[in-house]
Amino acid sequence: MIGIISTALELGLINAIAVLALFLSYQMLNICDLSTDGCFTLGASVGAVTVLSGYPYLSIPAAMLAGILSGITVSFLQWKMGIDSLLAGIIVNTALYSINIAVMGNASLVNLNKADTVFTFFRDLLKGSFLASYYRIAAILLFVILIVLFLNWFLKTKLGLAIRATGSNRIMVASSSVDADKMTMIALAVSGSICALSGCLLAQYQKSSSIDIGSGILTIALASLLIGRIFYRYDSPMPVKICASVLGSFVFRIIYALSLRLNMPAFMLKLISSLIVALAISFPYFYRKFQEKKQMRREDAAC
Repeated sequence: MIGIISTALELGLINAIAVLALFLSYQMLNICDLSTDGCFTLGASVGAVTVLSGYPYLSIPAAMLAGILSGITVSFLQWKMGIDSLLAGIIVNTALYSINIAVMGNASLVNLNKADTVFTFFRDLLKGSFLASYYRIAAILLFVILIVLFLNWFLKTKLGLAIRATGSNRIMVASSSVDADKMTMIALAVSGSICALSGCLLAQYQKSSSIDIGSGILTIALASLLIGRIFYRYDSPMPVKICASVLGSFVFRIIYALSLRLNMPAFMLKLISSLIVALAISFPYFYRKFQEKKQMRREDAAC
């Protein structure tokens, strides 16, 4: 059971980075970027190829740069070509399938078993300390903390506030002499870089990158994000919202791990993810209905 929780924590923290990317694009900008799966795989592919080239420390910035380009492309299709945001995400996601195979040298799988990775560095760094057995968690947790701190700072800057305003009311922002299209491009670029970082870390964590490594990550991130909403109110401070999204990722992974523990067939896991998303989305609705019925019973009792 401890092993299951440990693995769930590691994978949950890696997925939490993708959740934070979606937090920026979906929660703050109010755009569901459907290129997430492809961008995640792009980060994994670029990171894996960079690691194999003998530069594990450059894999992180290289993957994030690739994610920035992915986000800019999505926004370019919306801004300069008048394509709907959902269709733009689908187009880029489809194109990234071919690009990712090309990045991996016309192969669908890259093996990193004999290569040094970011986790190798942390293993050597923590060797002999009390954290030696938990070097993976320590490494991933460091990246999560850095992203959390960055988002908390970024969303409080003038640029971040403009992005939040664009997501709340695009028309009002445009009338206030703020270029909503540029705000969208910047937000999607930042979101893409964070998503690609998540893919890069997963590839190095599991010592391989495949063309389907990002399959379903949008569903997982969305489910985690919606689960995280349960832990905060609308008027909660930004740090609480960000940390709740990370917690939602861990809760999702625990549910996922328990499903595997129950010997659930592998082909049923996609169904489980979909059910978690449906329940997370419908929870506020059922909660509101429950509160309304509770209020009605109080009024009837008062009469």
